[in-house]
Amino acid sequence: QVQLVESGGGLVQAGGSLRLSCAASGSIFSVNAMSWYRQAPGKQRELVAAIANGGSTYYADSVKGRFTISRDNAKNTVYLQMNSLKPEDTAVYYCAADVYESTWYRDDYWGQGTQVTVSS
Repeated sequence: QVQLVESGGGLVQAGGSLRLSCAASGSIFSVNAMSWYRQAPGKQRELVAAIANGGSTYYADSVKGRFTISRDNAKNTVYLQMNSLKPEDTAVYYCAADVYESTWYRDDYWGQGTQVTVSS
């Protein structure tokens, strides 16, 4: 089994910054893409940013230029640096990882979520 543990959420004023971390542990052979999603109250979960094993990145238009995703492959950890935060960034943030537990078996795993609240 694989576990993803997130940290770094909290309450911040508009214009402030937060850094989220998500560490994968357990039966890991290799980790492919790692991603951050968010879900605001009453809204669908949306992809915020993703990073491939080789470092290629994707950002939702709403966070481009403000958020930066990065990863430490040696630690199986993904980060999300969030700057210039806006009240509309308020949501529960989830990390996700595409994990190979062996040469032949892969699955998608999710963290438990961390609350980010941006006050105006």
